[in-house]
Amino acid sequence: MNIEFNKNEDVNKQLVYELKTKLKKIYLGGGEKNAAKQKEKGKLLARERIAYLIDKDTDFLEVGAFTADGMYAEQGGCPSAGVVCGIGYVSGRQCMLVANDATVKAGAWFPMTAKKNLRAQEIAMENRLPVIYLVDSAGVYLPMQDEIFPDKEHFGRMFRNNAMMSSEGIVQISAIMGACVAGGAYLPIMSDEAMIVDKTGSVFLAGSYLVKSAIGEEVDNETLGGATTHCEISGVTDYKHPNDQACLDSIRNIMSMLGAPQNAGFDRIKPAKPKEKEEELYGILPENRDKPYEIMDIINRLVDQSEFEEYKKGYGQSIVCGLGRIDGWAVGIVANQRKVVKSKKGEMQFGGVIYSDSADKATRFIMNCNQKKIPLVFLQDVTGFMVGSRSEHGGIIKDGAKMVNAVANSVVPKFTIVLGNSYGAGNYAMCGKAYDPRLIYAWPTAKIAVMGGSQAAKTLLQIQEASLKAKGEVITPEKEAELLKEITDKYDSQTTPYYAASRLWVDGIIDPLETRKVISMGIEAANQSPITKKFNVGVIQT
Repeated sequence: MNIEFNKNEDVNKQLVYELKTKLKKIYLGGGEKNAAKQKEKGKLLARERIAYLIDKDTDFLEVGAFTADGMYAEQGGCPSAGVVCGIGYVSGRQCMLVANDATVKAGAWFPMTAKKNLRAQEIAMENRLPVIYLVDSAGVYLPMQDEIFPDKEHFGRMFRNNAMMSSEGIVQISAIMGACVAGGAYLPIMSDEAMIVDKTGSVFLAGSYLVKSAIGEEVDNETLGGATTHCEISGVTDYKHPNDQACLDSIRNIMSMLGAPQNAGFDRIKPAKPKEKEEELYGILPENRDKPYEIMDIINRLVDQSEFEEYKKGYGQSIVCGLGRIDGWAVGIVANQRKVVKSKKGEMQFGGVIYSDSADKATRFIMNCNQKKIPLVFLQDVTGFMVGSRSEHGGIIKDGAKMVNAVANSVVPKFTIVLGNSYGAGNYAMCGKAYDPRLIYAWPTAKIAVMGGSQAAKTLLQIQEASLKAKGEVITPEKEAELLKEITDKYDSQTTPYYAASRLWVDGIIDPLETRKVISMGIEAANQSPITKKFNVGVIQT
């Protein structure tokens, strides 16, 4: 170990500490006072319900923990967008769990709440995972109804997904454990089975106040839409339970009787730990995102036995491709190289740049993995495609288009981990969010943007200076430095993994030591959804 390694280790461990500190705060939801109010009603909190429901000593892979982080300040904030989502095991079966957090604005739906729920449903649909909804929501947050109600990817899309999943045989079970109002009432009732908790659960299209103002009828909420009403009079719900625990026990019992899922046939053998120490990941990734490092040092701490069959090792070296195993699962890895190398052309620092030969190599490798039915893992630390006259004359756009085409049309499941930079078209070629990775997670070191901060700031500064000069303003060196700092600070704040995670550009931020778990659970989920499409890259120039 050297001084540089130790410095990197200190910085990256501090970033992980900050990550865990932020998560602890988010896990508090709407705060202790609101939590106490839920407890007074005899209710479990959203995260307590999930912890009770999932199998003991099993992992829960949360999706979107940082959703809406730093957003909705005028509304008092909305931690985790007021809903907890993730993949967990119930009676031995992987499921997507969706639990409203009633401590956050009574579980009301904000725009990002809808986006997060739709992402959870998307994961369930892609992987044919059963969905368990733990419903406790006051419905749409009315002051922002125009941003959540009418569009294609808004509130109503969730009910459309309910119907689609039901038609495709993807099991959905809903537990009404609190309020379930207006349009939100359709979610549990469009599920295959719905249960309700007596005295705390209620479901109706309009509450007692609205009923009185609309038709003049005076009725209390329990009579209007409580457990007894819907289990014994309307027949809307299927099961009635005395408390949260009994309700969750019932779900576990039902899940224990589900038929076995179909198998996609991805290869798995007995898992093995990497021979190289995983903890050394902290010391390998440089504090300075522009510094070179060897990507194989990362790969060897992620793959079983640190064994990796590298593809076209001496060709297209700015991308490393190859076969290995992660927690027993066979995977094809596509990773950006950052090291300095010496070749016949002289010394080159790749710096995460994709060259024509690398794009060609990656395209061929992706095609091979599709032919062999091997899931793909993308390790992103990319600054984009190579620019300049030599690259343009060499057809970088054509080669880049081939790679993007292969990624877009790939039919094997894809998983993306953003280690460091994720800039420009490199984000696309390395399977960014727009290219349908089954899961995409970031390390605390990630930066996601159209280009690096310094380049972007200088470009934006030139534009702003031209505008000011056109108005007759004089730009002094002091004014220029002030403008540059202002632009750089704003731009950098928008490239952090937390900014990306709050907007669901990534599914979450993880400790690097959780990477193997994320990929393994993702492939296990994907293995429940057989591949039905044939790989075809369509029309691309050769």
